Amino acid sequence: MSAGNQDISTISGEIIATDVTFEEYLEKYAADFCELVEGNVIRMSPVHERHDIIGRYLAMIFEAYFDVRPIGVIRQAPFVMKIPAIGLSREPDIQIILNTNSGKLTPTYMEGPADICIEIVSQESIQRDHSDKFMEYEKGGVGEYWIMDPIHQECRFFRLNAAGIYIAHKEDADGNYSTPKLPGLLLHTATLWQSKLPGFSAIYQALQAMLKP
Repeated sequence: MSAGNQDISTISGEIIATDVTFEEYLEKYAADFCELVEGNVIRMSPVHERHDIIGRYLAMIFEAYFDVRPIGVIRQAPFVMKIPAIGLSREPDIQIILNTNSGKLTPTYMEGPADICIEIVSQESIQRDHSDKFMEYEKGGVGEYWIMDPIHQECRFFRLNAAGIYIAHKEDADGNYSTPKLPGLLLHTATLWQSKLPGFSAIYQALQAMLKP
């Protein structure tokens, strides 16, 4: 299935409007956790508590990382990522946008693919996160796509290769994922499934030690 010229019947989620321009979408729908796929506005369901907890934990990690090593920024939903080439305006749970990104970061949306997009799976988003967005982000040139799945307690990490195809990458023997895009950062994925996640103070101290010259 191609992300371009997508059959409306294959789009996952509740379509609440059609033939909507990007400007209309930003004005009327984007702030209400809706996404735009080829003119179709899709309503997102409210997030589960666990989704919110994991999202805030990851955001704290990246905020602390960029405080210590200021090579980029993060944006969280409902901040829009617009990829005009494939008619896509999605709101990734987290976008990581590096200072070297050739796109345009505006006050209200990112024009062009983020360097890393992260989606946290909920019951209603399984198809959308594992299939729809995988194909869209790959076709749209998002450098890495991370899928955090608390339902199955697993993470999937994909990086674009030279041919523009997503290749799966795994954690190391200690359960840590690392990427060249975020030098020095180790994400211990099993921590995501703990009942209580570390707070900002613990995260910041761990990152300072991790990134110590």
